[in-house]
Amino acid sequence: MVEIYVHDENDSVDFRQPHNSGKTVALEDLGKIGVIYKHIADQADVDILAKERNYKNRDIVTINVDTFKGDKNALEKQLGIFYKEHLHEDEEIRYCIEGSGYFDVRNGKDDVWVRCKVGPGDLLILPAGIYHRFTLTETNHIKALRLFKDEPKWQAYNRPDADSLPVRHEYLQSI
Repeated sequence: MVEIYVHDENDSVDFRQPHNSGKTVALEDLGKIGVIYKHIADQADVDILAKERNYKNRDIVTINVDTFKGDKNALEKQLGIFYKEHLHEDEEIRYCIEGSGYFDVRNGKDDVWVRCKVGPGDLLILPAGIYHRFTLTETNHIKALRLFKDEPKWQAYNRPDADSLPVRHEYLQSI
């Protein structure tokens, strides 16, 4: 089951550390900022959700040191890219198959980072326009199903440049 809490903002230690401030965030509060969480036990139920939400494409991604042919520096570099604060013009949908990771999302009102630790069976849907970032946990391994409504759109828009995008304004008006 997902763990949700306020990020401690301590940038002096590895971002794969828990960074748990001790201040929990209720699942309902995630919903208030447009983030949908579900624990889904099996692939058949994911397929039902995909059909309901009109997700037509999917792929599976594995992120660990083996993905980068044992090159720890290449893994670190990629994690650094994922950890930059950004948004997308489409929803971001991730279903954790194995391993674990952290999705950090801005809470929208006072710009606090909310950390969601996901593990097997956890599914997160991040709305278009929400600032977020991702990293692995200290286990350095996740295998996740990524779902897309149409063709995958990988374009990430980093903050502060994305502040002026229509999708950002639409998101803020929705919460």
